Amino acid sequence: MPSSLLPSLLACIDHTTLNATDSDASVAAFCRKALSLHTPQAPHVAAVCVYPRFVAVAKQALAGSPIRVAAVAGAFPHGQLPLHLKVDEVAYAVSQGADEIDIVINRGALLAGDDRQVSNEITAMRQACHARTLKVIVETCDLPTPSLIRHATELAINAGADFVKTSTGKGSAGATAEGAAAMLAAIADHRSATGRTVGFKAAGAIRTPEQALLFAQQASDIMGPSYIHPLTFRIGASSLTPSLL
Repeated sequence: MPSSLLPSLLACIDHTTLNATDSDASVAAFCRKALSLHTPQAPHVAAVCVYPRFVAVAKQALAGSPIRVAAVAGAFPHGQLPLHLKVDEVAYAVSQGADEIDIVINRGALLAGDDRQVSNEITAMRQACHARTLKVIVETCDLPTPSLIRHATELAINAGADFVKTSTGKGSAGATAEGAAAMLAAIADHRSATGRTVGFKAAGAIRTPEQALLFAQQASDIMGPSYIHPLTFRIGASSLTPSLL
């Protein structure tokens, strides 16, 4: 994928702040910075991603712009809460105005072979999202084989995910080409079987334009060049956006 496509890639960024030191003031400043990061070819990043408690702050700071507000939820990043609390967190983020919700798959249940629990949890959080965009994180670094990564992706897609996402950015490793290939293969097969296109989000340790372009090229090769669009392709990053500019 040529570097000339870097400006359009900017429009696929989920500009992310998920720090222990985040505050109302820092998130508002982060949003103001996001508003300033644009080119004539890519007027704005796709979204700003924050913790649920900062959704209202981000909505106010981004008011009047096309930048969406995404919130991590579902006991991010480990998912180790009872389901009703995960659902409550999703519902809270939606009530605060979140346009998109990024949840984590139950890796413990998945590794134990309990597909029903995995699917039921995603379905419950899907329902709590209503019409908002739901991204499901499979956390590829916790899954030992490409076949299990693919299986987790299929469970997420079949439970109603709008996007599947590689990583939380808080695990032992971020996005990898091997993990992305397994996920994109599942997305492509689902489109062939049903006609529905599910989005893909690469996240975790993507810090340079070269890394971002590699994932975009991989997605383009499997899904076609038109797939590299904010409606179907995202990159989660906290430090990448300025270097893209």
